[in-house]
Amino acid sequence: MRILVLGGDGYLGWPTALHLSQCGHEVAVADNFVRRQYDLELGVDSLVPIESLHTRVTAWQERTGKTIEMFIGDLTDADFTYEMIREFRPDAVVHFAEQRAAPYSMIDRKHAVYTQTNNVVGTLNLLYAIAEIDPEIHLVKLGTMGEYGTPNIDIEEGWLELEHKGRKDRVLYPKRPGSFYHLSKVHDSHNMEFACRIWGLRATDLNQGVVYGQETPETTLDDRLATRFDYDAVFGTVLNRFVIQAVLGHPLTVYGSGTQTRGIIDIRDTVRCIQLACENPAERGEFRVFNQMTESMSVRDIAATVSESFPGEVTIDNLDNPRVEKEEHYYKVTHTGLVELGLVPHMLSDTLITSLFDVAKRHVDRVREAALMPGVNWRSPGAERTSER
Repeated sequence: MRILVLGGDGYLGWPTALHLSQCGHEVAVADNFVRRQYDLELGVDSLVPIESLHTRVTAWQERTGKTIEMFIGDLTDADFTYEMIREFRPDAVVHFAEQRAAPYSMIDRKHAVYTQTNNVVGTLNLLYAIAEIDPEIHLVKLGTMGEYGTPNIDIEEGWLELEHKGRKDRVLYPKRPGSFYHLSKVHDSHNMEFACRIWGLRATDLNQGVVYGQETPETTLDDRLATRFDYDAVFGTVLNRFVIQAVLGHPLTVYGSGTQTRGIIDIRDTVRCIQLACENPAERGEFRVFNQMTESMSVRDIAATVSESFPGEVTIDNLDNPRVEKEEHYYKVTHTGLVELGLVPHMLSDTLITSLFDVAKRHVDRVREAALMPGVNWRSPGAERTSER
């Protein structure tokens, strides 16, 4: 297959591109490098040094003999998007190319508007390009489990069968997102379902849990192939952040009671899920949804797991929760679709966490400690932030 990975310079986009290439697919990546600009804005950097996209692509070819084509541009530029689709002619498009951090979207009005404009407009341009150039293209879009919120009923895979006043229907599962970022993902989902319904497109929406880990078999072939490792309170995912705090000898900072439950997934399973979705496309006119997670844990239990795995002493601090969210809630998620396609999950293990400790120890001198503490307050539209984010 010819597969185009949008956001191919990012934390998940890059290892996904390598995995798909290693599986024998013809792969191209596209990026505008704005994720690297966020680092400059926030005064942080990936814990693990990352090479330029050009260096990475060259290293991949040297190591494997496989080529990855590059497109440099922005999905909000419709002309670029159309030209890229026409030139590469993909069978599938994997779409990671969005601002992906809830805290970033909640900094202030400017960041909320940017997040929704970037994410929604970029996806709309992509939907139109596919519809007008080749409606057979399968769109595989990364969503988030955060779209659902924490309803007091089981979370199904995208659709809900319901009966109301004697009548039955199948509707998109109701969403209650927890940030302007998550709202942008909900808008994307509705736009994609609408495009499938009116234009007969084929799309798979992958509502992904919190990703942990930093290495895949492909990224470990050469140091130049490493992907990002974000640890800060804006872009760092919770388990990765706890690992850094343990290595530094800092308390693990749990927001609120820590009883908030999250769906989680190993980065190695993320790339496998993308492969399975691409190789088993949705039908024409089908908007298909998978909940891309492998297990669920409370934040408190994630912290305890990291603490128990670390060879030294670790303490846990409960901070005032900067987010507006339920801390005590029901959480039961259906996530069978990808397993039925062949996913064999990696469950969270001491071995994986120990490997993350090793990564963190090698690069601990790159940590900016102030960036570990939360500096964005959901309750303040005027961006109450610490003086040093």
